[in-house]
Amino acid sequence: MVSIYQLKPAFQNLLRPLVKRLYDRGITANQITLLAGVVSVLLGGLIALFAQHTWLFILIPLWMLLRMALNAIDGMLAREFGQQSHLGAYLNELCDIVADSALILPFALIPEVSTSAVVVVALLAVFSEYTGVLGPMVGASRRYDGPMGKSDRAFVLGALAATIALGWLNAAWINGVFAAVALLLVLTLINRVRQGLKEIKENAPSA
Repeated sequence: MVSIYQLKPAFQNLLRPLVKRLYDRGITANQITLLAGVVSVLLGGLIALFAQHTWLFILIPLWMLLRMALNAIDGMLAREFGQQSHLGAYLNELCDIVADSALILPFALIPEVSTSAVVVVALLAVFSEYTGVLGPMVGASRRYDGPMGKSDRAFVLGALAATIALGWLNAAWINGVFAAVALLLVLTLINRVRQGLKEIKENAPSA
């Protein structure tokens, strides 16, 4: 299934000169990872506190774009400048799921939006990423399969937040979007398991 994640190589090529400058200034991958996580939590907290002012939701798509860039930058610093570490692997996965939850849950505070639907999406986002992380534990690679991977969620939730800030959608439409995202997250989870098992089978030595 197609995912925005497949556009990542082209995005990285655009960021490569910036990454080199950051490396030259002593910025590390782990610092970028922590920055993205901390800012996501602070932004989510700010929007949650003032959720009645729906114009604040415009901050989510703006931050999602920057966060995607930071996520690409930390990975490039780690891989291309010898900064890979076990601590970095932990920070990368943990900060991602914490940031996701912090940016998804404030939607539940919009009047008449289903709290259950928003919480289910937040939980399924965590489960789908955990399913991807399980790949190496069973002999496959870390799975990033779609259709609702991290980059896809950032795009959909960013677009949804923008329409909310502009007053274009009512609660019924917002609930419908969250129901659709939940379904796509379930498909993502299943797809990651299937593709992981397929990879294991393909890499198994012939009898």
